[in-house]
Amino acid sequence: MISVDEALQIVLSVAHQLPPVTVPLHQALGKVLAQDIHAPDPLPPYPASIKDGYAVVASDGPGEYPVITESRAGNDGIGVTVTPGTVAYVTTGGPIPDGADAVVQVEDTEQVKAPSVESKRVRILVQTNKGVDIRPVGCDIQKGEVVLKSGERIGASEVGLLATVGVTMVKVQPTPTIAVLSTGDELVEPTTGSLSRGQIRDSNRAMILAAATQEKCTVLDLGIVGDDKEELERILDSAFSSNINILLTSGGVSMGDKDFVKPLLEKKGTVHFNKVCMKPGKPLTFAEIYSNRPENAQVKKVLAFGLPGNPVSCLVCFHLFVVPTIRHLAGWANSHPLRVQARLKQPIKTDPVRAEFHRATIRWEVNDGSGNPGFVAESTGHQMSSRLLSMKSANALLELPATGRVITAGSSVAAIVISDLSCTKLSKAALPSDLGSTTSLHESTSNETAADGSQDAKYRVAILTVSDTVASGAGPDRSGPRAVSVVNSSSEKLGGAKVVTTGVVSDDVGKIKDVLQRWSDIDKMDLILTLGGTGFTPRDVTPEATKELIEKETPGLLYVMMQESLKVTPFAMLSRSAAGIRGSTLIINMPGNPNAVAECMEALLPALKHALKQIKGDKREKHPRHVPHEQANPVDTWERSYKSASAGTVENAFSGSH
Repeated sequence: MISVDEALQIVLSVAHQLPPVTVPLHQALGKVLAQDIHAPDPLPPYPASIKDGYAVVASDGPGEYPVITESRAGNDGIGVTVTPGTVAYVTTGGPIPDGADAVVQVEDTEQVKAPSVESKRVRILVQTNKGVDIRPVGCDIQKGEVVLKSGERIGASEVGLLATVGVTMVKVQPTPTIAVLSTGDELVEPTTGSLSRGQIRDSNRAMILAAATQEKCTVLDLGIVGDDKEELERILDSAFSSNINILLTSGGVSMGDKDFVKPLLEKKGTVHFNKVCMKPGKPLTFAEIYSNRPENAQVKKVLAFGLPGNPVSCLVCFHLFVVPTIRHLAGWANSHPLRVQARLKQPIKTDPVRAEFHRATIRWEVNDGSGNPGFVAESTGHQMSSRLLSMKSANALLELPATGRVITAGSSVAAIVISDLSCTKLSKAALPSDLGSTTSLHESTSNETAADGSQDAKYRVAILTVSDTVASGAGPDRSGPRAVSVVNSSSEKLGGAKVVTTGVVSDDVGKIKDVLQRWSDIDKMDLILTLGGTGFTPRDVTPEATKELIEKETPGLLYVMMQESLKVTPFAMLSRSAAGIRGSTLIINMPGNPNAVAECMEALLPALKHALKQIKGDKREKHPRHVPHEQANPVDTWERSYKSASAGTVENAFSGSH
């Protein structure tokens, strides 16, 4: 079995954007632009009035003036020039007549009785200035300006912009065409009639067709085929030769003697994987199929997903793998689903072997249980993969690591959003105003969450994941949960240390400093571990943020971490991590890789308990016996000195001959 991340990476690596097509404006909604859009003329194309009022010569000032013409939207009063001592009536959006250089709103004027309709007069009551309440030519859009860029998704406002600049046919990335097929002798069409023994109604096909339609795809219903290898092959051949981009089958991908989908996909193309380490959805098959279209013998690729037969597994795999594939083919810049952090309303036991995608309903609460606003996640109940009721009302999949432990109520977990949150039953508070953005949920300063058990922790630990990807919702936080697991499972070795809060922040010095300073100075954390942002890329700024805050450096910790990491990769020497003490808080920068986090923590464990005691002013920790260098094997001198350093001073690690 391969991991979910690895499987999705394989799928997206072979899924290529579809060739662009040109569609009428009314068909462009929801698609991705495949061209830059330039404005053919300025907007407004003429100086336009912002208000209903009078176009005047500003230097004339207050006084009584004749109204020599009217300029209304759609009627520009051509041929009449406003000269000093005259004014023109204008409506909102109306062109400013030649000679006028300002507009005085109606509210700042008075009508003057005139002897005839033809000789209208008005009294201007205020002094105005040149340019007031006039939109100059091109103030909204300059001629030739790029109003929309290739790669942008077209929403309602983008449709309005396209219409504004006169675009009626637009080049876009098309959404894929998807064929859906159900397999199995037990399946019958959904009807109200009674079922024979051994029969079930086909729910998967209707469900997946609906889900694909929600993603704006063109769908093709291939119906049901029984467990007949020849008939299944015939239908697959027909589908592969048609104009489809994705084939979705459900059932027939497990280990039974009638499960023909996987061997037929192997026969027709390249199967990249057939098992994924996930729950539900392990028997997922993915293949590339190349075929020749009869009419032009053009080589064509179809991405085939053999989805599991259990309905929950089928739909979960659709959300995790097919939806990103659809969006990738359709040109989305970020095809990954939106992820947010949510607090568990009830404890959940995790699977010991496979990462679990637990169906839940998340909603925004004024108080998420920590005294702060945030998302709260409530399980949909029994999670059996055949129980489609567990998907009912679920708007998120909770990403639960494979630890076999219970995640306590109030803990923070990553939640993959799978439906419109606006349909969720909310608390009295409204959703946050920035919910429409796929990034702003994480970008304010940080996503901070408190873990359960802070009351009985002798040493309080905080973990901060520093990552643009995680903060933007473009990817899951793999390092944070791993660090929480390592710390909490080593609580005894750390003298009773426990993770009491976690956070996610983007690679920004100011945001990192804000969280570290608050956790150190206000929350009085004993240990803060930062994860990520310690390398050479321009966005790696965690050490810079840390060094601006720490008062005492602790280079020995960094030395031990680097030595441990160098056993795995020579790239460890590129780490720029910082570590030090601020007040009574120890801050350590760790790598962003989940495995590296675990390795570094294991290396530091022998010393951290003593370090935390010393920071609190307790020097009573008993030191392990230090072997004198003259009694030690010269070959072992460095290793023994290095181990001694974890219980003694940094100098021990560097003393003696090396």
